[in-house]
Amino acid sequence: MSMSVAAQRVTYNHDNAKMNQVTVQETGAGTLTPDLYYSILHNRYKKKAQAENKMTFRTTAGISAYQQVDDAEKIDSAMIKRAEIEALNMADRQVDLAWLAESRKIEEKMADFQRNINRIMTVGGKNAHQQLWREYYNKFTTAITAVRQAYMPNSQRKKEYLHIYADITRANDDLIRFLVHLNGRGETSRLLAANYRKPDNRRHIAQAAMNRWRGAGWSVKEDKGGGGHR
Repeated sequence: MSMSVAAQRVTYNHDNAKMNQVTVQETGAGTLTPDLYYSILHNRYKKKAQAENKMTFRTTAGISAYQQVDDAEKIDSAMIKRAEIEALNMADRQVDLAWLAESRKIEEKMADFQRNINRIMTVGGKNAHQQLWREYYNKFTTAITAVRQAYMPNSQRKKEYLHIYADITRANDDLIRFLVHLNGRGETSRLLAANYRKPDNRRHIAQAAMNRWRGAGWSVKEDKGGGGHR
């Protein structure tokens, strides 16, 4: 089998007016023809066509793009440095070194606080009192958990842990004063409620008075018998 390819003839008709218009639009060179046509119908376009050619815009855009290379390199360098710093920050935030340093004394103070809360009922406190102080305990537990889960540097974590420790210490001191108050009030109530039995000494008092009266009577009789009068 034989194959044959037939090419289609293309007719090219040169149009000088169109070529001049494209040349003026692209490069600003040449003139618009026919001059009478543009002068009458497109006079405004004719006056600014050569000045507002695409080559001018391309050149301006190219210069601007060339200047952006330096800016892009500066931004790239800044972003690389920022990424390095942020990598260090992330490493600092992922390991809670502050908790390793401060956890022991915070946990000990929380344990003391818990023991004092458990003493409220034994010294005469009410269930509402104990529930109130348990809410304080839960508040400190929540604060510790929030700091441990927060995205912050260890320096800031340490400051927060120290603030929490100071708050726990103050709360524990207030609770101790409250326990002392409850204990003193309970002891006073117990003493007031106790029955005081005063001894009945009326018989002894009467007997002593009788003895003094008899003694006085004998003294008078002895004075009369002796001739004297008292």
